[in-house]
Amino acid sequence: MKKIPLHLQIVIALILGAAFGALLPVKYDALVVATAEGSDLVDNWISARLMTDDAVRQFSLDERAELYQAFAELTEAQLSSAALEVELDDRSVLEYSQVTGLEDHSSIATFIKPFGILFLNLLKMIAIPLVLGSLIIGAASLGDTRKMARVGGKTIAFYLVTTCFAISLGLLWANLLQPGDSVPQDVQERLMTQFSEEAAAKMTDSGGVDFFDFILSIVPTNPFQALADGKMLHIVFFAVFFGMILSVMPREKSQTLLHFFEGLSEVSIRMVDVVMLLAPIGVFALMASTIASFGIEILQTLSWYVLAVVAGLFFHMIVVYPGILLIFSKIKILDFFRGIRRAQLVAFSTSSSGATLPVTMECADDMGVPKTASSFVLPLGATINMDGTALYQGVAAVFIAQVFNIDLTLGDQLGIVLTATLASIGTAPVPGVGLVMLIVVLQQAGIPAEGIALILGVDRILDMLRTAVNVTGDASASVFVAATEGLMDRIETKKA
Repeated sequence: MKKIPLHLQIVIALILGAAFGALLPVKYDALVVATAEGSDLVDNWISARLMTDDAVRQFSLDERAELYQAFAELTEAQLSSAALEVELDDRSVLEYSQVTGLEDHSSIATFIKPFGILFLNLLKMIAIPLVLGSLIIGAASLGDTRKMARVGGKTIAFYLVTTCFAISLGLLWANLLQPGDSVPQDVQERLMTQFSEEAAAKMTDSGGVDFFDFILSIVPTNPFQALADGKMLHIVFFAVFFGMILSVMPREKSQTLLHFFEGLSEVSIRMVDVVMLLAPIGVFALMASTIASFGIEILQTLSWYVLAVVAGLFFHMIVVYPGILLIFSKIKILDFFRGIRRAQLVAFSTSSSGATLPVTMECADDMGVPKTASSFVLPLGATINMDGTALYQGVAAVFIAQVFNIDLTLGDQLGIVLTATLASIGTAPVPGVGLVMLIVVLQQAGIPAEGIALILGVDRILDMLRTAVNVTGDASASVFVAATEGLMDRIETKKA
């Protein structure tokens, strides 16, 4: 029997994971109460009263996050006397004493999430040594500093231009579809209430964008600390600088280090091959837990907003990138998409372009992109190229403004383009950080930042899509740079 190709295994895992999560969802109105006598699953609750010797607090179903937080903050003395009254939708009341724990209901679909986290962590583990070894070898192989400057200039120009275009495209779709006008007032209020606490936490995490501070922050004061902390932009700077110095040193003095980093890069690539054998299991677990936790019903509520984001992302991925490659390279577009499909699927399931980087580099190698291009372009892209994130920020900003009946002028929207470009460059390649950077964009445009509560329910699913677009942009840039540098006369897929 012929073995099923890995990319098809991942597709099957995605579909089965989504179905598994939909069949076994987390119950929104279920509460697990732990007492000294054991645990009890409470279904269909509508309100709860948390009582201690010195206080009584009432919480509705929409305030369940506040209930959990209030219980977690109880002192040891308060915990010893903690009692809970839970009112059900039939108006009956359940009473619990000596409460030791409160938590959301979980399902089998969320129980298997650790398998997905394990797969994700394995990829992250490989990413740092792979980036360090590949970048140093790539920078050293370029040799001529003028060539390095030219390659670097083309790479950054590609990322900046496509990012600006992506934001503008997002603004265009949002203005055409007017998604904010389709959200009923009662739905707005429910979303704001349900996600208010998480929105406040994201607002606390956000900070302003200062271009000069960002430039200064690229240079690490301690490269070993940057490696330990996984600060990709610091690692990229150090590795490129290290490789450039190696390239101008006498060969007899640099040879040992070059062999070491070549070996490090090769071992990392072999590790990727092994870890990818676990991809179907990890993807299944991640997809199942995502759908089980967030559900698909929220997509119906915010359908026009989701449509605007998805339409923009797909247009950017299937029109903008192929258009650039058709002009500047000889690659066949179908060959390109066949070559990067594994990276796209992993990016979709993990929502992390940083974790997907080892797979992206392997796909670029399979397409025939020389390591002299891919080892520089792709790690840099995983750090600063966030076209999908930038496009989503443009749509989200206009959507939230429309909900709050704020008219954005042309100047306001140009400001969103500039701020979102800088914010996307400074966005870490990990799940969910784009939402934090959206706060910066909203604050710059004078849009209430608490409006992110409106989109939190669908953010995880859209994060998966925009990460796939980010990775597609990275791969497109590697082909563009390799082709325009004359590093290849023809790119062809070596492996399906």
